[in-house]
Amino acid sequence: MVRGDIDKIAQETGFSGVVRIDRGGEIEFAKAYGPANRTYGVPNTLDTRFGIASGSKGFTALAVLALVQDGVLELNTTARSLLGKDLPLIADDVTVEHLLTHTSGIGDYLDEDADTEITDYFVGAAHELTTTEAFLPLLDGHPTKFPAGDRFSYCNGGFVVLALLAERAGGVGFHDLLRERVLRPAGMTSTDFLRSDELPADAAVGYLPLDGVDRSNVFHLPVLASGDGGIHTTAADISTFWRALFAGQIVDSVEDVVRPRRDVPEQSRRYGLGFWLHESTDTVMLVGYDAGASFKSTHDPRTGTTCTVLSNTSPGAWPIARAFPA
Repeated sequence: MVRGDIDKIAQETGFSGVVRIDRGGEIEFAKAYGPANRTYGVPNTLDTRFGIASGSKGFTALAVLALVQDGVLELNTTARSLLGKDLPLIADDVTVEHLLTHTSGIGDYLDEDADTEITDYFVGAAHELTTTEAFLPLLDGHPTKFPAGDRFSYCNGGFVVLALLAERAGGVGFHDLLRERVLRPAGMTSTDFLRSDELPADAAVGYLPLDGVDRSNVFHLPVLASGDGGIHTTAADISTFWRALFAGQIVDSVEDVVRPRRDVPEQSRRYGLGFWLHESTDTVMLVGYDAGASFKSTHDPRTGTTCTVLSNTSPGAWPIARAFPA
Protein backbone atom coordinates (compact mmCIF):
# COMPACT_ATOMS: atom_id res chain seq x y z
CA MET A 1 0.00 0.00 0.00
CA VAL A 2 1.34 3.45 -0.91
CA ARG A 3 0.69 6.90 0.49
CA GLY A 4 -1.78 7.79 -2.27
CA ASP A 5 -3.90 4.71 -1.56
CA ILE A 6 -4.20 5.60 2.12
CA ASP A 7 -5.07 9.21 1.34
CA LYS A 8 -7.68 8.10 -1.18
CA ILE A 9 -9.41 5.75 1.27
CA ALA A 10 -9.25 8.37 4.01
CA GLN A 11 -10.86 10.97 1.77
CA GLU A 12 -13.56 8.63 0.45
CA THR A 13 -14.56 7.42 3.92
CA GLY A 14 -14.12 10.61 5.92
CA PHE A 15 -11.51 8.86 8.05
CA SER A 16 -10.70 10.42 11.40
CA GLY A 17 -7.59 9.09 13.08
CA VAL A 18 -3.93 8.23 12.56
CA VAL A 19 -2.18 5.75 10.28
CA ARG A 20 1.42 4.67 10.79
CA ILE A 21 3.61 2.07 9.05
CA ASP A 22 7.05 1.10 10.38
CA ARG A 23 9.52 -1.31 8.86
CA GLY A 24 12.69 -2.37 10.62
CA GLY A 25 12.44 0.50 13.06
CA GLU A 26 12.06 3.13 10.34
CA ILE A 27 8.84 5.08 9.77
CA GLU A 28 7.57 4.55 6.22
CA PHE A 29 4.30 6.43 6.63
CA ALA A 30 2.66 8.44 9.39
CA LYS A 31 -0.27 10.79 8.95
CA ALA A 32 -3.19 12.18 10.96
CA TYR A 33 -6.64 12.87 9.55
CA GLY A 34 -9.85 14.50 10.76
CA PRO A 35 -10.84 16.11 14.06
CA ALA A 36 -9.94 15.00 17.56
CA ASN A 37 -12.64 17.29 18.93
CA ARG A 38 -15.43 18.33 16.60
CA THR A 39 -16.95 20.91 18.92
CA TYR A 40 -13.79 22.99 19.11
CA GLY A 41 -12.31 22.06 15.74
CA VAL A 42 -9.19 20.45 17.22
CA PRO A 43 -7.44 18.29 14.58
CA ASN A 44 -5.93 14.88 15.16
CA THR A 45 -2.14 14.86 15.16
CA LEU A 46 0.48 12.11 15.19
CA ASP A 47 0.68 12.58 18.97
CA THR A 48 -3.07 12.34 19.60
CA ARG A 49 -4.06 9.63 22.07
CA PHE A 50 -6.91 7.33 21.06
CA GLY A 51 -8.97 4.82 22.99
CA ILE A 52 -8.23 1.39 21.52
CA ALA A 53 -11.11 -0.63 23.02
CA SER A 54 -10.24 -4.34 23.06
CA GLY A 55 -6.81 -3.61 21.62
CA SER A 56 -5.62 -3.34 25.21
CA LYS A 57 -6.59 -6.94 26.04
CA GLY A 58 -3.07 -7.86 25.00
CA PHE A 59 -1.72 -5.51 27.69
CA THR A 60 -3.99 -7.13 30.29
CA ALA A 61 -2.72 -10.55 29.25
CA LEU A 62 0.90 -9.45 29.62
CA ALA A 63 0.28 -7.99 33.10
CA VAL A 64 -1.22 -11.35 34.14
CA LEU A 65 1.62 -13.29 32.50
CA ALA A 66 4.17 -11.13 34.31
CA LEU A 67 2.60 -12.37 37.56
CA VAL A 68 2.77 -15.93 36.24
CA GLN A 69 6.44 -15.37 35.45
CA ASP A 70 6.96 -14.25 39.06
CA GLY A 71 5.15 -17.30 40.44
CA VAL A 72 2.34 -15.18 41.89
CA LEU A 73 -0.17 -16.84 39.56
CA GLU A 74 -0.14 -19.96 37.40
CA LEU A 75 -1.92 -20.61 34.14
CA ASN A 76 -3.84 -23.36 35.93
CA THR A 77 -4.82 -21.14 38.87
CA THR A 78 -8.59 -21.30 39.15
CA ALA A 79 -10.64 -18.14 39.20
CA ARG A 80 -12.58 -19.51 42.14
CA SER A 81 -9.46 -19.68 44.31
CA LEU A 82 -9.28 -15.87 44.24
CA LEU A 83 -12.93 -14.95 43.71
CA GLY A 84 -14.15 -16.67 46.86
CA LYS A 85 -17.92 -16.21 46.97
CA ASP A 86 -17.93 -13.51 44.28
CA LEU A 87 -19.41 -14.32 40.83
CA PRO A 88 -20.83 -17.71 41.85
CA LEU A 89 -21.93 -18.59 38.29
CA ILE A 90 -18.29 -18.88 37.15
CA ALA A 91 -17.53 -22.60 37.18
CA ASP A 92 -15.04 -23.86 39.74
CA ASP A 93 -12.71 -25.32 37.08
CA VAL A 94 -12.27 -22.09 35.05
CA THR A 95 -8.56 -21.22 35.02
CA VAL A 96 -6.41 -18.22 34.15
CA GLU A 97 -5.48 -19.93 30.87
CA HIS A 98 -9.14 -20.46 29.97
CA LEU A 99 -9.78 -16.74 30.50
CA LEU A 100 -6.70 -15.71 28.50
CA THR A 101 -7.74 -17.84 25.53
CA HIS A 102 -11.48 -17.05 25.54
CA THR A 103 -12.30 -20.68 26.31
CA SER A 104 -13.70 -20.18 29.83
CA GLY A 105 -17.35 -20.54 28.81
CA ILE A 106 -18.41 -17.90 31.35
CA GLY A 107 -21.39 -15.70 30.59
CA ASP A 108 -20.43 -12.29 29.23
CA TYR A 109 -21.81 -8.93 30.35
CA LEU A 110 -20.96 -7.61 26.87
CA ASP A 111 -21.82 -10.60 24.70
CA GLU A 112 -20.64 -10.04 21.14
CA ASP A 113 -22.81 -12.89 19.90
CA ALA A 114 -25.94 -10.99 20.94
CA ASP A 115 -28.08 -9.09 18.43
CA THR A 116 -27.03 -5.59 19.41
CA GLU A 117 -25.84 -2.34 17.84
CA ILE A 118 -22.72 -0.37 18.66
CA THR A 119 -24.95 2.56 19.64
CA ASP A 120 -26.71 0.52 22.35
CA TYR A 121 -26.02 1.22 26.02
CA PHE A 122 -24.53 -1.68 28.01
CA VAL A 123 -22.81 -0.48 31.14
CA GLY A 124 -25.58 1.32 33.03
CA ALA A 125 -24.03 3.69 35.56
CA ALA A 126 -20.88 4.27 33.52
CA HIS A 127 -19.64 6.94 35.92
CA GLU A 128 -19.36 4.39 38.74
CA LEU A 129 -16.96 2.12 36.85
CA THR A 130 -13.68 3.56 38.10
CA THR A 131 -12.19 0.38 39.63
CA THR A 132 -12.11 -3.27 38.65
CA GLU A 133 -14.07 -4.24 41.77
CA ALA A 134 -16.83 -1.86 40.65
CA PHE A 135 -17.46 -4.19 37.68
CA LEU A 136 -18.60 -7.05 39.92
CA PRO A 137 -22.35 -6.27 39.62
CA LEU A 138 -22.01 -6.16 35.82
CA LEU A 139 -20.11 -9.45 35.71
CA ASP A 140 -22.56 -11.25 37.99
CA GLY A 141 -25.69 -13.17 36.99
CA HIS A 142 -24.61 -14.47 33.56
CA PRO A 143 -25.05 -18.25 33.23
CA THR A 144 -22.22 -20.42 31.92
CA LYS A 145 -22.39 -20.86 28.13
CA PHE A 146 -20.36 -24.10 27.87
CA PRO A 147 -17.87 -26.18 29.88
CA ALA A 148 -14.45 -24.61 30.38
CA GLY A 149 -12.05 -25.52 27.58
CA ASP A 150 -14.80 -26.75 25.27
CA ARG A 151 -14.38 -24.11 22.56
CA PHE A 152 -13.41 -20.53 21.71
CA SER A 153 -15.96 -17.80 22.41
CA TYR A 154 -14.74 -14.22 22.61
CA CYS A 155 -15.48 -12.94 26.11
CA ASN A 156 -15.03 -9.35 27.25
CA GLY A 157 -16.03 -10.10 30.83
CA GLY A 158 -13.33 -12.76 31.06
CA PHE A 159 -10.65 -10.09 30.78
CA VAL A 160 -12.23 -8.00 33.52
CA VAL A 161 -12.16 -11.15 35.66
CA LEU A 162 -8.46 -11.52 34.77
CA ALA A 163 -7.84 -7.96 35.96
CA LEU A 164 -9.66 -8.78 39.19
CA LEU A 165 -7.63 -11.95 39.73
CA ALA A 166 -4.39 -10.07 39.05
CA GLU A 167 -5.33 -7.42 41.61
CA ARG A 168 -6.16 -9.94 44.28
CA ALA A 169 -3.12 -12.13 43.66
CA GLY A 170 -0.62 -9.30 43.24
CA GLY A 171 -1.96 -6.95 45.89
CA VAL A 172 -1.75 -4.00 43.48
CA GLY A 173 -4.62 -2.19 41.74
CA PHE A 174 -4.98 -3.25 38.12
CA HIS A 175 -4.22 0.17 36.64
CA ASP A 176 -0.98 0.48 38.61
CA LEU A 177 -0.10 -3.15 37.91
CA LEU A 178 -0.40 -2.66 34.17
CA ARG A 179 1.62 0.56 34.32
CA GLU A 180 4.39 -1.16 36.31
CA ARG A 181 4.52 -4.45 34.41
CA VAL A 182 3.71 -3.43 30.83
CA LEU A 183 3.75 0.29 30.06
CA ARG A 184 6.95 1.28 31.85
CA PRO A 185 9.06 -1.73 30.73
CA ALA A 186 7.87 -1.13 27.17
CA GLY A 187 8.66 2.58 27.28
CA MET A 188 5.08 3.56 26.40
CA THR A 189 5.24 7.08 27.81
CA SER A 190 2.05 8.37 26.15
CA THR A 191 -0.20 5.43 27.07
CA ASP A 192 -2.43 5.41 30.14
CA PHE A 193 -5.90 4.98 31.57
CA LEU A 194 -7.80 8.23 31.00
CA ARG A 195 -11.15 9.15 32.52
CA SER A 196 -13.68 9.74 29.77
CA ASP A 197 -15.17 12.69 31.65
CA GLU A 198 -11.86 14.57 31.91
CA LEU A 199 -9.93 13.78 28.76
CA PRO A 200 -6.70 15.79 28.41
CA ALA A 201 -6.13 18.10 25.47
CA ASP A 202 -4.10 15.54 23.53
CA ALA A 203 -6.80 12.83 23.61
CA ALA A 204 -9.36 12.33 20.83
CA VAL A 205 -13.04 12.36 21.73
CA GLY A 206 -14.80 9.22 20.47
CA TYR A 207 -17.86 9.77 18.27
CA LEU A 208 -20.79 7.67 17.13
CA PRO A 209 -24.05 8.52 15.34
CA LEU A 210 -26.98 9.09 17.69
CA ASP A 211 -30.32 10.67 16.75
CA GLY A 212 -28.96 11.69 13.38
CA VAL A 213 -25.88 13.50 14.68
CA ASP A 214 -22.43 12.45 15.84
CA ARG A 215 -22.20 12.52 19.62
CA SER A 216 -19.52 11.75 22.17
CA ASN A 217 -19.28 8.17 23.49
CA VAL A 218 -19.00 9.37 27.10
CA PHE A 219 -22.22 7.60 28.17
CA HIS A 220 -21.44 4.35 26.35
CA LEU A 221 -18.23 3.25 28.02
CA PRO A 222 -16.90 2.90 31.58
CA VAL A 223 -15.55 6.20 32.81
CA LEU A 224 -12.23 4.43 33.43
CA ALA A 225 -11.17 1.37 31.46
CA SER A 226 -10.42 -2.00 33.03
CA GLY A 227 -9.09 -5.33 31.80
CA ASP A 228 -11.29 -5.79 28.75
CA GLY A 229 -10.17 -2.66 26.94
CA GLY A 230 -10.21 1.09 26.53
CA ILE A 231 -6.74 2.34 27.39
CA HIS A 232 -5.58 5.42 25.43
CA THR A 233 -2.41 5.35 23.36
CA THR A 234 -0.64 6.79 20.31
CA ALA A 235 0.53 5.25 17.07
CA ALA A 236 4.15 5.79 18.11
CA ASP A 237 3.62 4.02 21.43
CA ILE A 238 2.08 1.02 19.67
CA SER A 239 5.19 0.71 17.52
CA THR A 240 7.30 1.00 20.66
CA PHE A 241 5.19 -1.71 22.27
CA TRP A 242 5.73 -4.26 19.50
CA ARG A 243 9.49 -3.73 19.53
CA ALA A 244 9.63 -4.06 23.32
CA LEU A 245 7.46 -7.18 23.36
CA PHE A 246 9.60 -9.07 20.88
CA ALA A 247 12.80 -7.84 22.54
CA GLY A 248 11.70 -9.58 25.75
CA GLN A 249 11.36 -6.36 27.73
CA ILE A 250 7.89 -7.18 29.12
CA VAL A 251 7.85 -10.94 29.62
CA ASP A 252 10.64 -13.45 29.08
CA SER A 253 8.86 -16.02 26.92
CA VAL A 254 7.26 -14.14 24.03
CA GLU A 255 7.00 -17.43 22.14
CA ASP A 256 4.47 -18.71 24.68
CA VAL A 257 2.40 -15.54 24.34
CA VAL A 258 2.09 -15.76 20.55
CA ARG A 259 1.92 -19.54 20.24
CA PRO A 260 -1.43 -20.45 18.67
CA ARG A 261 -3.76 -21.92 21.29
CA ARG A 262 -7.01 -21.92 19.33
CA ASP A 263 -8.08 -21.78 15.70
CA VAL A 264 -10.83 -19.25 15.05
CA PRO A 265 -11.90 -20.08 11.48
CA GLU A 266 -14.92 -17.76 11.50
CA GLN A 267 -12.44 -14.87 11.90
CA SER A 268 -9.82 -16.44 9.59
CA ARG A 269 -7.43 -16.11 12.54
CA ARG A 270 -5.90 -17.98 15.43
CA TYR A 271 -5.57 -16.90 19.06
CA GLY A 272 -2.68 -16.99 21.53
CA LEU A 273 -2.67 -15.58 25.05
CA GLY A 274 -4.49 -12.28 24.66
CA PHE A 275 -3.39 -11.75 21.04
CA TRP A 276 -4.95 -12.46 17.67
CA LEU A 277 -2.70 -14.35 15.24
CA HIS A 278 -2.76 -14.64 11.46
CA GLU A 279 -4.22 -17.95 10.31
CA SER A 280 -1.02 -19.09 8.55
CA THR A 281 1.86 -16.63 9.19
CA ASP A 282 3.71 -15.27 12.23
CA THR A 283 1.87 -11.92 12.15
CA VAL A 284 0.45 -10.87 15.52
CA MET A 285 -2.50 -8.51 15.92
CA LEU A 286 -4.25 -6.26 18.39
CA VAL A 287 -7.80 -5.28 17.42
CA GLY A 288 -10.35 -3.05 19.10
CA TYR A 289 -13.91 -1.96 18.31
CA ASP A 290 -16.36 -0.12 20.51
CA ALA A 291 -18.61 2.91 20.63
CA GLY A 292 -16.51 5.74 19.23
CA ALA A 293 -13.32 3.72 18.80
CA SER A 294 -11.75 1.40 16.24
CA PHE A 295 -8.19 0.13 16.12
CA LYS A 296 -6.02 -2.46 14.45
CA SER A 297 -2.29 -2.99 14.65
CA THR A 298 -0.43 -5.83 12.99
CA HIS A 299 3.19 -6.77 13.56
CA ASP A 300 5.30 -9.17 11.52
CA PRO A 301 8.21 -10.19 13.77
CA ARG A 302 10.16 -11.60 10.81
CA THR A 303 10.42 -8.27 8.99
CA GLY A 304 9.78 -5.91 11.91
CA THR A 305 6.87 -4.39 10.00
CA THR A 306 4.10 -2.71 12.00
CA CYS A 307 0.89 -1.32 10.47
CA THR A 308 -1.36 0.64 12.82
CA VAL A 309 -4.69 2.40 12.33
CA LEU A 310 -6.41 4.27 15.16
CA SER A 311 -9.74 6.06 14.81
CA ASN A 312 -12.09 7.97 17.08
CA THR A 313 -15.18 6.61 15.30
CA SER A 314 -16.56 3.08 15.43
CA PRO A 315 -16.21 2.18 11.72
CA GLY A 316 -13.27 4.45 10.95
CA ALA A 317 -10.26 2.12 11.07
CA TRP A 318 -11.59 -0.77 8.98
CA PRO A 319 -11.41 0.48 5.36
CA ILE A 320 -7.73 1.34 5.70
CA ALA A 321 -6.93 -1.69 7.88
CA ARG A 322 -8.50 -4.02 5.30
CA ALA A 323 -6.18 -2.60 2.65
CA PHE A 324 -3.08 -3.52 4.63
CA PRO A 325 -1.40 -6.92 4.25
CA ALA A 326 -2.90 -9.21 6.89
